[in-house]
Amino acid sequence: MGNPIKIVSYNVNGLRQRVSQFGSLSNLLNTFDADIICFQETKLRRQELTSDLVIADGYESFFSCTRTKDKGRTGYSGVATFCRVKSAFSSTEVALPVAAEEGFTGFIDRCKRKEGLEEFEKDELVKVDSEGRCVVTDHNHFVLFNLYGPRAAHDDTERIEFKMKFFKILQKRWENLLHEGRRVFVVGDLNIAPTAMDRCDADPDFEKNEREAYTCWSSSTGAELFNFGSRIDHILCAGPCLHQEHDLQGHNFLSCHVKECDILTQYKRWKPGDTTRWEGGRGIKLEGSDHAPVYMSLEEICDIPRHSTPPLSARYLPMIHGVQQTLVTLLMKRQAATQIQSSRISSSFSEGDATIKACSESMKRSFNECSVSRPSTSPSCSLTEEFDSAISKRDENSKDLTDENQGCPDTTMILRSQHTKFVPAEGTKKKPRKSRCSQLSLRSFFQKSPNLSSGAENSSTNASPSQAEPNTSSYSNGSHALGDKSSSPRHCQLNPSAGSQYQDKGNDGLLKREKNNVALLEWQRIQQLMRNSIPVCKGHKEPCVARIVKKPGPTFGHRFFVCSRAEGPVSNPEANCGYFKWASSKSQRK
Repeated sequence: MGNPIKIVSYNVNGLRQRVSQFGSLSNLLNTFDADIICFQETKLRRQELTSDLVIADGYESFFSCTRTKDKGRTGYSGVATFCRVKSAFSSTEVALPVAAEEGFTGFIDRCKRKEGLEEFEKDELVKVDSEGRCVVTDHNHFVLFNLYGPRAAHDDTERIEFKMKFFKILQKRWENLLHEGRRVFVVGDLNIAPTAMDRCDADPDFEKNEREAYTCWSSSTGAELFNFGSRIDHILCAGPCLHQEHDLQGHNFLSCHVKECDILTQYKRWKPGDTTRWEGGRGIKLEGSDHAPVYMSLEEICDIPRHSTPPLSARYLPMIHGVQQTLVTLLMKRQAATQIQSSRISSSFSEGDATIKACSESMKRSFNECSVSRPSTSPSCSLTEEFDSAISKRDENSKDLTDENQGCPDTTMILRSQHTKFVPAEGTKKKPRKSRCSQLSLRSFFQKSPNLSSGAENSSTNASPSQAEPNTSSYSNGSHALGDKSSSPRHCQLNPSAGSQYQDKGNDGLLKREKNNVALLEWQRIQQLMRNSIPVCKGHKEPCVARIVKKPGPTFGHRFFVCSRAEGPVSNPEANCGYFKWASSKSQRK
């Protein structure tokens, strides 16, 4: 008898936002439990088609993105068709298309116009297909058009002309397919309300005919609360039924195979029980699209001959094709990367050891030469033997030397009696090691040293910077005189300027807090003035909301106030009362 097929159409108002709302693309798709899911207004450019937005297990996807560079239309519109299948190759499922094309004129994929469009110029056909508004998938039993129709304001003559041309070319394409005996499905946001009953504000008897039959609501006026919207999302079908008895009376695809068709109102942003914005819910952010999905369930749809996914599938996109890989390939790549990293580390260590060894040999030769020219005065060992002992100690700590200096340090060797001292050459700066005397406890900081004379402060303030700095040269070679009491932490003297530094920091923090408090009070004063300047609407005596004119014209950018309540029928006292006032008295008008 055939299998059931479910088709869903949904203007997502940004696919990235809907994926984020549901947690993943798979979660979003699985909520519909549908075989073919058509999205409109994806708002994705071709370079933004990443795997997390186009690839989901058990689905094949087909995208059309905007190609125009017109101002304000880059990254705009866009459609995508997702087909749930068990296998993308050698499948008999109707949901997997046998062919797919981006656009409907033929110039995107084949650079050749479709049959029946000979009367239109090439530039006209290229223009209507440049905004990413259509994906066509051929499912053998029917040809599915996923559409996002152009929107045109009543005073925008250029977009009205574009919209009329768009649908005129589409109509020619549909008529040609029907003439060939094909069945045609058209789904999507067409931006068309066919009759007065499809618009809430066009029907004078709205209250009598009110029902959950609208698919789009204004996102800025909260019109979902009173179901004050329009029906612009559609599912259309035409063509003969799949039965062999075509000559029977009353047989057509709609009556024979369409089981049900409805609106998925559970996807509306505004849910029963939500707090209205004029009752304290103004700060609540509504998640979801300003459209509701529509669906159609078919029955008695037979399988089709074996076929594979078309070349337009997103799995073949250059930016996606490299992402899909088997688990074995992934593990092999990780293993290779680990081996390369380990080999680099081992080679760096071997190079460092070789550098240290070369430096030690060079320095050893220098010491030998010095010992020949100047015999050592030590009776026990020569200078070379001392260097050998130092080198052996260096080998034990070679790791620390390598980590600190990353190779052999560039040093100049100075011989002084029997002692050696390594002085860094010019261009290399080494931070001097602080003595233990500089590490004071909290108690010692507050204890005044008894050795400080009354004139210590004057002497410290009159001293030059070089004199004020502690002498750390005696610690540079790591040796301390045993009889020097100043080297003991017990006899360390406290810098008298340290307390004033901490006091300055405390004063700075206090001044910063005072400035923040002053700024907060000033901002609260400004907010209070703004609240006092906000008018109240005449219908409900409630504070209005401010808005800005975004439409190009003489009032572009001007602020105005309107009633804060949701838009609804005029006869409903709970709905928006229609109050309007300009924020500036200079441009105040009605």
